[in-house]
Amino acid sequence: MSKSIWPDGEVTAELLINVKEGAPQAVDHLMDRHRESLRRMIQLRLDQRLNQRMDVSDVIQDVLIEANRRLREYLENPVMPFHLWIRQIAKDRIIDAHRRHRVSAKRSVDREQPQPGKGPPDQSTIELANQFRDGALTPAAAATQKELAQQVEAAVHLLKEKDREIILMRHYEQLDNQEIAQVLGLTEPAASMRYLRALKRLRGIMETLPPLQGYLPE
Repeated sequence: MSKSIWPDGEVTAELLINVKEGAPQAVDHLMDRHRESLRRMIQLRLDQRLNQRMDVSDVIQDVLIEANRRLREYLENPVMPFHLWIRQIAKDRIIDAHRRHRVSAKRSVDREQPQPGKGPPDQSTIELANQFRDGALTPAAAATQKELAQQVEAAVHLLKEKDREIILMRHYEQLDNQEIAQVLGLTEPAASMRYLRALKRLRGIMETLPPLQGYLPE
């Protein structure tokens, strides 16, 4: 099973205590600790057609600046775990970036052809896609795994926003059902049901794709 992209919560809790106590560089350590996780989370969602118009690093920097500005407010009322709080700031920045660049671009981004970018981690993609395939890979089918990853990335992209978001949270960020419920403002049973429905729709898309060479029927 793939590991969560987010840092260990216990270490983060210790850093938050250090921030409260005014420890030198505690804020910098806290933010730096989440930088690469934010990069992965943003890359998963940032429209690939905007890649030539903006730098993911700029979005990350905006998120960290905003998180730093609001950190004291969070410490006074930590309504959710820190990684969920900072990823929500990132999600808002992604929405703003899409809106801003679509309005200001001289040439409509929506008319541009999507460019291939960095997709979800291959292992996470393969673990997800294997749920929709009968049979097992033959030993000589290493190339098939790459094709499988490409297929599931395409299928996830075809999902509607709500379905795609919960699949990304569950399988690529490795958030658990309780965390997803907090992010979406749902009860845990409702979050679980939304995930199962999204998985069913993804399964339907995967079943329309051609079978891959290198699979052995069960």
